[in-house]
Amino acid sequence: MTMLDEAPRVAEVADVTAERFAAEIAGHHRPVVMRGVAADWPGVAAAAGGPRSMATYLRRFTGGRPLGMFVAPPEARGRFFYGDDARSFNFRSAQVTLPVMLDGLLAAADDPDPVAMYAGSAATAEAYPGWQRENVLPLPTPGAKPRLWLGNASRASTHYDMSDNVAVVVSGRRRFVLFPPEAAPDLYVGPIENTIAGQPTSMVDVERPDPARFPRFAAAARTMQVAHLQPGDAIFIPSLWWHDVAASGPFNVLVNYWWGQGRGGSPFAALMHAVLAIRDLPEGQRAAMRSWFDHLVFAPDATHAADHLPPAARGALGPPGPARDRSIRQYLQRMLAALD
Repeated sequence: MTMLDEAPRVAEVADVTAERFAAEIAGHHRPVVMRGVAADWPGVAAAAGGPRSMATYLRRFTGGRPLGMFVAPPEARGRFFYGDDARSFNFRSAQVTLPVMLDGLLAAADDPDPVAMYAGSAATAEAYPGWQRENVLPLPTPGAKPRLWLGNASRASTHYDMSDNVAVVVSGRRRFVLFPPEAAPDLYVGPIENTIAGQPTSMVDVERPDPARFPRFAAAARTMQVAHLQPGDAIFIPSLWWHDVAASGPFNVLVNYWWGQGRGGSPFAALMHAVLAIRDLPEGQRAAMRSWFDHLVFAPDATHAADHLPPAARGALGPPGPARDRSIRQYLQRMLAALD
């Protein structure tokens, strides 16, 4: 048995209603598999007929924007990743229409050693017009735009998303390997500013970890959870949870929903600014700034840090809302302008 076979399974629930999802799953910051949430989708019914049936169903939504297709050679074994220099990538990209993508997948369906293909993160309203009307997620995901991922056997290397995520398997099978946010130091994160698909990626191959190169991964592996999803199943992945996603079979479709991103922009951008402004300070100054972060950001009562001031004087430290956000943005603009 492999390490993945022996890992604990993600908690599962069945018969999830919108009310139960809101009360017991969303906001609790732990992954949950939800069996059969989309079992009655027309897309799932089409998938039961095999790749050609699924392709025929998808052709109904032709006419949207071109898809961003990614192709990796057979020797990549389906894993979209960096080249040996950790700067280049092991795949190529192109813009294609949906019929071209579908024809390519069907042509490769019987190839024992095919190239890996996928077109991901395409908003259904723009790329697959009409999909959302027929395949409705019965769960509350405020403001989320359904995004469709289409491909053959492939893997998205271990990464995280800033938003909460519900991912629904429509066709094929998906294996999810998840790690909590605190595992980040033991996942050997790759380049921050040169990423595969937006977010930083772990350099460790969870299927073939190299203990000599990545010895601390053993600690991350002790926190690992695994989930196997079939068509109609969904998984809730909380924000900042690391996940490696493997699709098996010749024709895979997944739809995901991201929501809950804070209105203040990316927290990771703030972290990168902290690296620039704080990490290289003398230890005494770093300790002092840690106190500031605890006081204004992480303390349970951080939102009340300026309660001793008259309301009109609280400005950037006032209660959440448009006035506070405007004060912070104006302050940041002045500070950043001073760096130029």
